[in-house]
Amino acid sequence: MILFVILTGAILVVDVQSIGPDGSSVGLASVNRYFAEHIGVNLIWYHITDWLGIIAICFALGFAFLGLIQFIIRKSIKKVDRQIIALGVFYVLVISIYILFEHMIVNYRPILMNGALEASYPSSHTILVLCIMSTAIIMFDYLLSGQKYLRIFLNVTAVLIMVVTVFGRLISGVHWFTDIIAGMILSAGLVLLFYAVVRRWGK
Repeated sequence: MILFVILTGAILVVDVQSIGPDGSSVGLASVNRYFAEHIGVNLIWYHITDWLGIIAICFALGFAFLGLIQFIIRKSIKKVDRQIIALGVFYVLVISIYILFEHMIVNYRPILMNGALEASYPSSHTILVLCIMSTAIIMFDYLLSGQKYLRIFLNVTAVLIMVVTVFGRLISGVHWFTDIIAGMILSAGLVLLFYAVVRRWGK
């Protein structure tokens, strides 16, 4: 989280240049321009990662449904697994951060989307997929402790979704390089926070 704050500060004040569309400014411009010029734009990967985001959301809805079923059967929110409750709070935190950076714009995308500027920092799509799929792995280990092969399959699937999303989002050209890095760093901080809470409750 400290690294994310430092990077955000650097984006705001270090090497800020108007290299974006419509003269929009971005920090660490030399680094971002280098990657933008060498990567280009590939909207096929943009759409692929969009679909992977939908898959991640389906995982999140699955956990939400599990929590709802537990609440209905056990007839009390206090009897729902604490790990499920923690996951729900985590999702609310991630959504809140998404809304925050949609309104507190640090920089815009390197390309116009539907002819308009859109907020780009940090990559909300990267955060969404990394946060959902990383916490899914933690939850699989908790919920499927007695089903080794199913757990391995789901964990490998989650890792592949995360890797392809980060790689695809980077080469799609719809984000600056630092948008992706910031999304990864922030996601790591959030997931480690969730992991710490779940481990403490587990004890």
